[in-house]
Amino acid sequence: MRSLLIILAILAILGVGGYYTYEYVKEKPPQFLIKLFTRTAPPAPLPAGDLAPLEAPQGFVARIFARDVQGARVMIRDPKGVLLVSQTSEGKVVALPDVNTDGKADQAITILEGLSQPHGLLMHCPDTMSESADQDACVLYVAETGALKSYRYERDTFRATGGETLTSFPTGSGHFTRTLQMHPDGKQILISVGSSCNVCDESDARRATVLSYDLATKKVSTFAAGLRNTVFMAVDPVKGEVWGTDNGRDLIGDNIPPDEVNIITKGGNYGWPICYGAKIHDTDFDTKQYVRDPCADTIAPQIELQAHSAALGLAFVPEEGWPEDMMSDLLVAYHGSWNRSQPTGYKVVRFNLDNNRKAIGGPVDFLTGFLTTNDTDDAIGRPVGILTEPGGTVYISDDRAGAIYKVSLETPAY
Repeated sequence: MRSLLIILAILAILGVGGYYTYEYVKEKPPQFLIKLFTRTAPPAPLPAGDLAPLEAPQGFVARIFARDVQGARVMIRDPKGVLLVSQTSEGKVVALPDVNTDGKADQAITILEGLSQPHGLLMHCPDTMSESADQDACVLYVAETGALKSYRYERDTFRATGGETLTSFPTGSGHFTRTLQMHPDGKQILISVGSSCNVCDESDARRATVLSYDLATKKVSTFAAGLRNTVFMAVDPVKGEVWGTDNGRDLIGDNIPPDEVNIITKGGNYGWPICYGAKIHDTDFDTKQYVRDPCADTIAPQIELQAHSAALGLAFVPEEGWPEDMMSDLLVAYHGSWNRSQPTGYKVVRFNLDNNRKAIGGPVDFLTGFLTTNDTDDAIGRPVGILTEPGGTVYISDDRAGAIYKVSLETPAY
């Protein structure tokens, strides 16, 4: 009898310990476990030639603008129109000039190196009432994982000097990318700072937010909260609002919670960690009992996306030179799932938006072919950033293939 009681006690201890271990791992999966599940074989090299092995809409052609840009993430233009790219995994920022305008980068020129996971880039040229002086006074802002830095940028030599640290960010476990977006008022820089965990109550109020850096006062404040990981932001040219993608939590199902596209407003609370999607209470994490719906005052997504698509880059389609049925629509890059029983994402999609900026119907494929099987090891790449331009041109970064693609409209806009 005594032996049986001892065995039952041991089993009870193991059961309780196992339960709490599972709950902890679910909320804060250790990095070694994440790497184990996300480990993928290196991609096959991109084919020789100019054409990308990807499918674009009728009338468009996808070409390889640049190769060997490992860890390519955020793209911006410098004052002379040269493409600048952050190589987050390499700790670098590079320039990709196309001097002979043949649609391919001539070379990759290192602007900055030895950085700590640089991601967000922003070029700000103050209005001096002189175009030439404006370009000479341009400031390049770079968001490393732990700091926002500013550099004096020399457009003719691709040199960035100074490196003043403007503010610091929390580091450690969890989401490490920091992305920059100039607010439409031109007075503040918005900075996304992801959560330290899959789902948890944060001890640092800067986590799971979009912060604001005031250019005049140099003060940092919380612009919006309850955003688990808003990796990219963009300004809607129609209404002048800031939109952002947000990645939902993991480990509660293949199809929940949805990834999101949000309109990010000052003072807004988007619900994480206790709410997701259209104000749905996450009772898997938050088991408290409430008299009033805890999600009632949170902001629901503008667009709900397939869970675990890992929505990253987003950009609005310009009106100039694009097909009429695409004008002012939204493009979103799905980086692709890592823990779904059937992979999803691995493509760029378009959402048709009405005059009220609501999505009409579901996503329409824009650029596909990154994954053609159910094995993510077979993925040739994973799309990240999107840069749309007039004339039916869009650039897409790929941090798996280490490439930048240029998708161009080859037939006149209809």
